[in-house]
Amino acid sequence: MSIKKRFDFKYLVIAGILSLGGQVPAQAADLGIVPPSGAVLGGCSDIVLSCENGRQYPICPIAVSLAGDIVTATLHTGPNRPAYVRLVPMGVGYRYAGRNIWLDGLRENAILNFGKYSSVACTVTTP
Repeated sequence: MSIKKRFDFKYLVIAGILSLGGQVPAQAADLGIVPPSGAVLGGCSDIVLSCENGRQYPICPIAVSLAGDIVTATLHTGPNRPAYVRLVPMGVGYRYAGRNIWLDGLRENAILNFGKYSSVACTVTTP
């Protein structure tokens, strides 16, 4: 096969994949945290983790799926310290994972892990 034919075929495959993108329903994020109706993307006061250590950690959505679940967000663990987290598909419940931090949960109950040896139980609230 000549270089010209391979080049054209590659772009044909990419164009075919892109044309299918709008027709495939979102299914991977169906069990994640759902922002309240009317929530603005990037609004940090809409979803808060109220934890047993007495602290509250706001979650700021960046991207939301068609089903309304948060796909990517920043989790604010301290002043000027946002951690970028992304939804990881799970069989039951949800997991948002970032660098040295992850949040495992089912509905409003969650456990916030700060690395291997430190975790705290939390409740997902929408004030």
